[in-house]
Amino acid sequence: QVQLVESGGGLVQAGGSLRLSCAASGRTLGRNVMGWFRQAPGKERESVAAISWSGNPYYADSVKGRFTISRDNAKNTMSLQMNSLKPEDTAVYYCAARRTLDSNSYFTSQNDYDYWGQGTQVTVSS
Repeated sequence: QVQLVESGGGLVQAGGSLRLSCAASGRTLGRNVMGWFRQAPGKERESVAAISWSGNPYYADSVKGRFTISRDNAKNTMSLQMNSLKPEDTAVYYCAARRTLDSNSYFTSQNDYDYWGQGTQVTVSS
């Protein structure tokens, strides 16, 4: 069992930056795919970024070039550096994990993940 806790959300003006963190406990994340998802009011949860346990990243087109996902397996943490934030980035952001044998694979569907954090609110004002 893995417990995930997000932190780092908040209110920021458009063009600003935030860094989200996801801390895991209960089991090492070393062989887990990790992902960030977000859900805006009235919208479905969508994939933002993901990273394989070997460090292979994926980014949704909407955040490519602005967001950077990273992980520290030794510290059991994952981060999402968000730059050049836009009002449309406003959402609750969730981290997720799933164990896999493939070191290079990542997943972009929420149905592929087994463990979720409680979410952290990110609000970008215009």
